[in-house]
Amino acid sequence: MTKLNVYAVRHGQTYFNIYNKLQGWSNSPLTQKGIDDAHDAGKRMAQIKFAAAYSSDTTRAEQTAKVILGENQVSAVKVPETQPYFREQFYGSFEGTNMDAAWYSTGAPHGVPTFKAIVDKYSIGKAKDFMKEADPFHHAESDDEYWLRINKGIALIRSNDTLKDGDNVLLISHGNTLLSLMERFGQGKFDLSVRPANGSVTKLIVTDDDVTVDFYNQTD
Repeated sequence: MTKLNVYAVRHGQTYFNIYNKLQGWSNSPLTQKGIDDAHDAGKRMAQIKFAAAYSSDTTRAEQTAKVILGENQVSAVKVPETQPYFREQFYGSFEGTNMDAAWYSTGAPHGVPTFKAIVDKYSIGKAKDFMKEADPFHHAESDDEYWLRINKGIALIRSNDTLKDGDNVLLISHGNTLLSLMERFGQGKFDLSVRPANGSVTKLIVTDDDVTVDFYNQTD
């Protein structure tokens, strides 16, 4: 059975992060701190030899990936493969809106007016379903729609026939996606009220038929 070490990194800080706006499929540029986040992550992983690299096709993820790969001293891979499978959750008509207001509109009809309250009482998956329900256009991704897409990304990594047992893979990801991965694969070991920091590293072990979590939200 092939075992791959997937180092999932949250992209560097963006302006929407500062402004507390949802930016699932939307995009805003990395701040200078965001660029520094990427350099710091790259320096921490400079001696990890990556056999492949992936990122979502958002500018913030691609830029983070290129900075990290540029810092790497032992990998031949210098450009990530970008795919929409690895995008953040799509928030529909809530894209670009204030996060607190968006989650209030999503959860308040169910008696849970914040993202934390939704997760504490229900789950991150249920938060997606509530948002699709609250979106007047119903364009926001449901939990099933979200995982149909993310699972295609995981399958893409598994199907890379150039990867061998024990290889290391870089994946540039997003905040709510990392939380969703922890909820599904973390076996309850991680505090989902703690959002992954920009530039943090989470290590997944991906086999032919399973995903497990080695560590989450490492920043040093």
